[in-house]
Amino acid sequence: MKKLIAVWLLLTFFGCSNQPKTDTIELNGFAQGTTYHIVYINSKGENFQRSIDSLLIEIDNSLSTYNKKSIITRFNNADSVCEVDKMFAEVFNRSKEVYIETDGAFNPAVALLVNAWGFGFKNIDNTDSITIDSLLQYVDFDAVTIKNNKVIKTNKNLMLDFNAIAQGYSVDVIANFLADNGIENYMVEIGGEVKARGKNRNKKLWRIGIDKPIENQTERTLEAVVNLNNKALATSGNYRKFYEKDGIKYSHTINPKTGYPVQHSLLSATVITENCAVADAYATVFMVVGIEKSKEILNKMKNLQAILIFENEDKKLETFVSEELKEYIELNNSNL
Repeated sequence: MKKLIAVWLLLTFFGCSNQPKTDTIELNGFAQGTTYHIVYINSKGENFQRSIDSLLIEIDNSLSTYNKKSIITRFNNADSVCEVDKMFAEVFNRSKEVYIETDGAFNPAVALLVNAWGFGFKNIDNTDSITIDSLLQYVDFDAVTIKNNKVIKTNKNLMLDFNAIAQGYSVDVIANFLADNGIENYMVEIGGEVKARGKNRNKKLWRIGIDKPIENQTERTLEAVVNLNNKALATSGNYRKFYEKDGIKYSHTINPKTGYPVQHSLLSATVITENCAVADAYATVFMVVGIEKSKEILNKMKNLQAILIFENEDKKLETFVSEELKEYIELNNSNL
């Protein structure tokens, strides 16, 4: 699972502390084609890295389309039925909920199209209109059901890709593990997706930086800083993962209804809510539907807050921030 990294943990804000050094445990590593960074407060000095690495491998073995032996790979290669584990079932059911809530804007069955456009796990070379139109018939999440830990598809050509939700789910799994082990203050970040609880060693909220969405920049700069108050955060954007062909820019976000990469003014969507898998999924949804439709969804779903960075008619960046977030956010440019 590979994901665009679009947030920073602002480590410099930990500062100095009179607490014993062992109170703050920092773990770093590689997983899912990206990096992870985990910080938690534990007076016992317990190091959970081995257990966390084992959980990440377990997730990879279930949900990674890049793992040739994973459950999702077996499903994609199956003719109709595939037995799945608890992790697959949880992500499938959560995906189905978001799929229904967004009228199909979130659709894991978009896998064949993602591959066709060169952003997937099994890329093809031909992206002409005939090919895309022929693949649209398989972008049908309604044609996939789950029952008694078995996933059934009505057409063997149909494939799933949970890349737009699995990394957020991974964050939730690690966060739940820490909570189950009595950790009350933690920050879990995997590939830019974050979940935080409690406060850091300075007894302040965890501070997360959001990238300014600028293409081909050599140095990363911040558009905003979020003081994350017992929430999860996920960001999606089209300003890094794209390619140009024959003078046309193709982003990695594919509209599952049209079959084509999206082309609109929204450059980056950061979603904040209780569950990182949900935040991850809706960050993708917003990149699919664009700025105005995203605002409509936010008005309807009060459990979601967002930071939407878009290009206005003058080709300048503007930032929309949900009202509930304004007391927790610091913008580089005050354009609330």
